[in-house]
Amino acid sequence: MVETQRIRNFCIIAHVDHGKTTLSDRLLERTHTVMQREMKEQLLDSMDLERERGITIKCHPVTMKYLAKDGQDYTFNLIDTPGHVDFAYEVSRSLAACEGALLLVDASQGVEAQTLANAQLADAQGLSIIPVINKVDLPSADVDRVSNQIEEILAIPAEEIILASGKSGIGVDDILEAVVHRLPPPRWTDHTKPRALIFDSQYDAYRGVICYLRVFSGTFSDNASLLLMSDQRKTQVKELGTFVPTPSPKPTLGEGEVGYVVTAIRDVADIKIGDTLTLADTPSDKMLPGYKEVRPMVFSGLYPLDTSDYQKLKRSVGKLRLNDASFSYQAETSVALGFGFRCGFLGLLHMEIIQERLRREYEIDLISTYPSVIYRVTLTTGETIEVDNPLELPDPSEIGKIEEPTIVARIHAPNESIGDLLALVTEKRGTCTDTETIDETRVMLTCHLPLNEILVDFNDRLKSVTHGYGSMDYDMDEYSESALVRMEIMVNAEPVDAFSTIVHRDKAESRGRVLCSKLKDILPRQLFKIALQAAIGGKVIARETISAMRKDVTAKCYGGDISRKRKLLDKQKEGKKRMKQIGNVNIPQEAFVQILKSSN
Repeated sequence: MVETQRIRNFCIIAHVDHGKTTLSDRLLERTHTVMQREMKEQLLDSMDLERERGITIKCHPVTMKYLAKDGQDYTFNLIDTPGHVDFAYEVSRSLAACEGALLLVDASQGVEAQTLANAQLADAQGLSIIPVINKVDLPSADVDRVSNQIEEILAIPAEEIILASGKSGIGVDDILEAVVHRLPPPRWTDHTKPRALIFDSQYDAYRGVICYLRVFSGTFSDNASLLLMSDQRKTQVKELGTFVPTPSPKPTLGEGEVGYVVTAIRDVADIKIGDTLTLADTPSDKMLPGYKEVRPMVFSGLYPLDTSDYQKLKRSVGKLRLNDASFSYQAETSVALGFGFRCGFLGLLHMEIIQERLRREYEIDLISTYPSVIYRVTLTTGETIEVDNPLELPDPSEIGKIEEPTIVARIHAPNESIGDLLALVTEKRGTCTDTETIDETRVMLTCHLPLNEILVDFNDRLKSVTHGYGSMDYDMDEYSESALVRMEIMVNAEPVDAFSTIVHRDKAESRGRVLCSKLKDILPRQLFKIALQAAIGGKVIARETISAMRKDVTAKCYGGDISRKRKLLDKQKEGKKRMKQIGNVNIPQEAFVQILKSSN
């Protein structure tokens, strides 16, 4: 077993696309963890989606052996983490399993929104930080400017900075030596009883639940009897091992080590991320500090396109929930869409990734409803309820006030984009409270915005007005009262629940017009006129009409008296009137798919 003093546990944190995974590749090469012939780019990004999009979605642990310059052998446990704001929960879980962090900053982009957020997360966990300026071999690299930013914004001395390039391998040896000498050995090893933290897990169809764990004290071995401390559930160790980077079995995991354990648990709901594992024979009485329960920010309904796939979808979301503790779901039904699930996500990218994983990994065609957030509704009786589905919003006569969640956003952008950015923030019902100059070319705006307004297109618009150089990080703020209403779309005077949304009163009319005109283009014509209306309560605020399809009833009348044709046309008109009174419009499934896709 490895001596604890020669173990270093650390992760790589950075803003999205600052080169974390590429630098991980160089560290794997330099420590000979992976042979040169097996090497490929973004080795730790094992998911197809990660490789396609060039982003890290899940954290990836790997164990490396390193012979330092002092002649000692060291064991490094590295965790590669995501950079996008939607996956900040993955980062916080990884940090809890480490004692140190490599903070990467792009040599040309400088300190960005997520750089600051991740540095604060690591600092709050008491981790030692090694600052690394990456991509120093780029023609646009400006090391002096970025060093000043790290000193001023992150309050890290410039002399601690290591210059590196994940692509060419510059500075990799300096990073490895810094990990040995500047990061502390594993903490909390003096606890008398065995304890390990479950920081992630995944489901395997053949072996059941596989837990990723960091051992803090004691030793865990094959066939030992385990105790999950949160619910006192007992289970058996089927297999232990480390990631090198593929899972490699070993007989024991000692204090300070990071690895995996295959248990006898088969049900995906029985494992809690952040739980403490101990041995059933010599249990610990004190749990490790786990994670605060993460609350979803964005809600959307997910329904199978083919209604017979409901059970398959149910099993699939259960398995995904195990792999991703920040994803939640509960069953719901819709008149238009059938049986499905109301799902909670941390953000819009998170929602996109979950939907794409369901399509690819579980082969389910999905339709999703318009995303919404949790609103706090105070009724006239004084009772307060939480609403995440427009259909659950009470009648306006019963509502005292509606409050919506707001965020504090920190937007990093070039100086010349300030005017366009302020216009965008104002359009999204936000206010800018503070402007801070980062250096001569960049500023940081602190803005307050409703969470609902940034859901759909805010990030795209931000990138557009800043020509790709803007970045944003946000934290939840308080709830604030707002003039919100439920807008319904009615087809032939019948409300369609799948199209209901909660919108701000000032934006209801324009949104209603957009939805009605889209529906007009999508819905098939009938033999009678169809009224498409957007309504708030009983008041219609927008309308479009689909004209009637006319059957040629005079086709048989060639030549002859005009009165014969008139008679046939009048008869048709009477029939259309009668049909309009009793006719129902069946909206085809394809129309729902098209309208919800386009509104997303």
